[in-house]
Amino acid sequence: MNKFIQHTLAASMAAAAFVFSGCSDFLDKQPSNELNEEKTYADWKMFEAFHVDTYNFLLHGANRINGSWLDAATDLAETSFSTGGTLTTFNIGNYYGANGAAELESVWESRYRGIRKCNRVLNDMYRVPYDITRTKEENEALRATYTAEARTFRAWFYWELFLRYGPLPIVTEVLDPNEDMISPYLDRPSIKEYVMDFIMKELKESEADLLDYADAWNSARIGRLSQPMSRALQSRILLYMASPRYAAESGVTWQEAADAAKSFINDFGGNFRLFEESNIAPAENYANAVLRTQYTGNNTEVIFFRNDVTINWDGIILDTPVGEGGSGGNCPSQNLVDMYDMADGSAPFTSYDVTGAPVYTNGVPSVNAASGYSDADMWTGRDPRLEATVLYQGQPWGTMRVGSTIDVRPGMADNPTGNANATPTGYYMRKYIPSSILASNHAGTAYRLWTIIRYAEILLNYAEALNEVNGPCEDVFDMLDMVRHRAGITGNVADRSDLASKEAMRNFIHKERTVEFAFEEHRWWDVRRWNCAVEALSRPIYGVNVAMDGTVTRKVAQNRVFEPKMYLYPIPESEEWKTNIENNPGW
Repeated sequence: MNKFIQHTLAASMAAAAFVFSGCSDFLDKQPSNELNEEKTYADWKMFEAFHVDTYNFLLHGANRINGSWLDAATDLAETSFSTGGTLTTFNIGNYYGANGAAELESVWESRYRGIRKCNRVLNDMYRVPYDITRTKEENEALRATYTAEARTFRAWFYWELFLRYGPLPIVTEVLDPNEDMISPYLDRPSIKEYVMDFIMKELKESEADLLDYADAWNSARIGRLSQPMSRALQSRILLYMASPRYAAESGVTWQEAADAAKSFINDFGGNFRLFEESNIAPAENYANAVLRTQYTGNNTEVIFFRNDVTINWDGIILDTPVGEGGSGGNCPSQNLVDMYDMADGSAPFTSYDVTGAPVYTNGVPSVNAASGYSDADMWTGRDPRLEATVLYQGQPWGTMRVGSTIDVRPGMADNPTGNANATPTGYYMRKYIPSSILASNHAGTAYRLWTIIRYAEILLNYAEALNEVNGPCEDVFDMLDMVRHRAGITGNVADRSDLASKEAMRNFIHKERTVEFAFEEHRWWDVRRWNCAVEALSRPIYGVNVAMDGTVTRKVAQNRVFEPKMYLYPIPESEEWKTNIENNPGW
């Protein structure tokens, strides 16, 4: 921890140029590395720039871990290229590997830097003169908003640390690097003290002073923290705290988690909706839920996101099929493909476990004959979210290959002989890849903002919590149908006789969350809170081979390692050595 508190004010502001651009005048600020302490506290606009720089600390999930995605550490994907951070660390049980540092260590350092920035805003705002262009009332209202934003950001950063390391010392002061700062901050609080008594308290108390929906979704303020964002975070946190891994220590009930999601629906459901346009295919609607923005496409599904500039070919090259000139990248697994239902809403397999995956016997799930599913034609007639998420054999894609279709047969465009980056699973990623960039010989550009919370999560939060309270019921069916029907599934959940029990519905909801939020950094945390991470993350990663005649056969693409101690990361070694802070169990 000593590392983070030894940063000077200048170092804490030495982030990249501010990420917000486009329509937002408010967020078009100078780079934080142009500021110093004297300038910051002498002028309100300089202090405002210092505070707004906190938005830079929101993580972007794409290629974040040495070119790989966090979901490539789960059973949903495998990174194709050998330098991928997850491939050489998480996948083989190496939680000290340098290639995984962006997740295993840098998050620790950057979250604490963000927390220190928030503490400076909260403790030092009184030193800054009022903005002379505003009235006293306007200045006081603005300070209240910035105070609420800083508290919300700080709560979010502490939450991100909690997911990885468990409860850590809570620092709310601006610590002086010239004094002994470590000794008072070695004791680790309980889950209740850390999450409920601090994080949730911060969010609840600050919500009212955040921008309301009308202000936050004004074109000049897009991306600002807001009351809906805070309420959505509260819904997520209470769902986690009611889950099996945390409920006993947090004291949170499933009813409280259900009430939190319902409060968002009641108070903000008129402002947010699932992204759906009648003139485009369901798969495209689903894809647009994370690719469209408030800038382009009027996407009111997204609640909380990291705002970024547009990207070009360089922004997607790591995750593009090798036949398109890319590096392969985040290659979906057969495990993920097997979780998609049929388009009519029926289950292709006979049984599913608590991880949401079908039950495998010798690497093969038992087929539900009534669904019409066959391994020989496994991608036909499936949930349209499959084609919006996964690129599979014969699927139209790109502009650079012959016929512009995916071809993973031996020696063909997307599986060429001797190409070390060719997919190890037989699949490539479609989701979060703007196809417009591929146009005109890869000369296009597009937004790819990182979604943290969207409205579909609120609906599924409510369905999951309410099922645990009441079992399958009308409201549970309605929430699930809203999400599934948007995706183009025609059948109703209530008509499924195999989902009559709470346990069966629980497994179904776990599956539904997995496919809806694939590659959005949910699976890694969901299987932990469900207490089934060992089952989910130690099973083999399955893939497929496609022969020249089109015959599809299943295979094991990679064996994985996950032990119980890996529910939490080890405290970074440099921090443990310097502070003697208690490490996590097993490390």
